[in-house]
Amino acid sequence: MRLEYTERQKQFRAEVREWLAANVPKEPLASFDTQEGFEQHRAWERKLSEQGFSAVTWPKELGGRGCDLIEWLIFEEEYWAAGAPLRVNQNGVFLLAPTLMEYGTPEQKARFLPRMARADDIWAQGWSEPGAGSDMAAIRCKAIRRNGCYVINGQKIWSTRAVWADWLFGLFRSDPESQRHHGLTFLLVPLDAPGITIRPIKQLNGLTGFAEIFFDDVEVPVANRVGDEGAGWAIAMAPPASNAA
Repeated sequence: MRLEYTERQKQFRAEVREWLAANVPKEPLASFDTQEGFEQHRAWERKLSEQGFSAVTWPKELGGRGCDLIEWLIFEEEYWAAGAPLRVNQNGVFLLAPTLMEYGTPEQKARFLPRMARADDIWAQGWSEPGAGSDMAAIRCKAIRRNGCYVINGQKIWSTRAVWADWLFGLFRSDPESQRHHGLTFLLVPLDAPGITIRPIKQLNGLTGFAEIFFDDVEVPVANRVGDEGAGWAIAMAPPASNAA
């Protein structure tokens, strides 16, 4: 059997290569662990999105190109061969987006994915907590349902991109009597919500790629829950059901 790229795939590679040659910054962007670099990378993501290149396998109506798996691999080969910038919204595009594709409601997909593709919203992760490290089954940060909202109290730590990000996704304990992987709920939280305090964590190089996040009676609408209440562990552990980019 002789495997060859189709004419469409060859044309796509040529298009991507030509566009990258014309648009990849000639000088490296500043680190996205600085405010200047973060905004430079956001601007680059927006330039990608104008061509549908920020998430090539997504449907066009959600900001993608509708590419198949082979075309995605072609894009990735060309992207990194061209020395293009790192992806500042990788938490959103590569981690959260597949979860929303599989478990999100139609309203959530329409609300969050196009804005993610355009880098209007940059996403941080909310997994680790003090005393729990990356052991998500030990999460204690509470999200108690009350009057159509989840009221969040507690702390997250080592949250990547949180210093300048717009939103956070993570697991919260919605059943205070539960233990380990039971009673966890997957929530989407705006980082400008009242009651949130973000404290940068300075790294050895002096940059702030991580942060602590404190929640003090933070109200998040039930509409921001992904999947069922208490199903957060299964959702977070599920393999991506669709290509993320």
